[in-house]
Amino acid sequence: MARRALRTHNESEHMQSDAPPIQRRITTDHPAVPVVAALAVMVVWGGTPLFSKVAAEQIDPLLVGILRTVIAGCLALPLALFRRQPLPADVRGRQLLAFSGFAAFIAFPLVYTVGQHATSALHGALILATLPVFTSLFGTLVERRRVSRTWIVGCALALSSEAIVIVWRSAGAVGGPSLLGDLTVLISAAVCAMGYVAGARLSQRGYAAVPTTLWGVSFSAVLLLPLMGWSLVRTGVPHADPAAWGSLLVLALLTSVLGYIAWYWALAKGGISRIASIQFTQPLFGIALVAVVLGERPAPVTAVAAVGILLGAWLVLRAGSRRTVDLAAVAG
Repeated sequence: MARRALRTHNESEHMQSDAPPIQRRITTDHPAVPVVAALAVMVVWGGTPLFSKVAAEQIDPLLVGILRTVIAGCLALPLALFRRQPLPADVRGRQLLAFSGFAAFIAFPLVYTVGQHATSALHGALILATLPVFTSLFGTLVERRRVSRTWIVGCALALSSEAIVIVWRSAGAVGGPSLLGDLTVLISAAVCAMGYVAGARLSQRGYAAVPTTLWGVSFSAVLLLPLMGWSLVRTGVPHADPAAWGSLLVLALLTSVLGYIAWYWALAKGGISRIASIQFTQPLFGIALVAVVLGERPAPVTAVAAVGILLGAWLVLRAGSRRTVDLAAVAG
């Protein structure tokens, strides 16, 4: 009797020990998990204008853009080495990696942060909403694909609405500096989209997206070290409060590294065509965060233009082929 009870107890423990891995597998395979992860990334990416604005108020904007990538490199390089991520084997692949890293992690953060400092966080969020349009536009030109009328209407609607945002802002109380800031942010969005297209082309050649991000950040951080030294000599070590430094760390670690990894994971697990639509929540989160933290509210004309931007971007991706959707989704 005692031996039978002991055997029953051991079998019960064995069944309980097998339960957690099964439960973990069910949890991670749940279809809602990639959606939740993608939404979390959109919150972080949507907060980019807010975090940039807060950091650049107390730290030199150029130094913010530099430190954003350099600090991110301190995390990306150990991850790339620990995971033994390979470099592209061919010359063309390395060229695409170099251009993608330069555009996304050098040109974009430097140009964007300077421009965001000269305009409102609300306008920065609205201008970044055109990233899917620029990505699809450049991808279409590179791959020489035919486009539909709906795609053309979407591009025209998004870009014309963006022009309304910029012109209306320049007619407000802030004046010329805001116009220059809006145009600078717009240029940074176009440059970033070029980098996304290069990274997507690299993925189409069989090179994974995660090493593209890790090596792109790492090499960009190394290239920015001399510029960081020059900036620190010119302006000195910034005296900023925890909010500014915390915003800079969010930009460097969550936005530039962990956000990309989580986004690529969500695309792989949830399906590109399914997860890509979540990208349209990014400017909504950005506008909400700016409104809550900084108290910025869109004017009626700006609000109407924002709807036009989002609708145009949605039409661009919906009208494209599956390859267009994939390209815009990989861009993130």
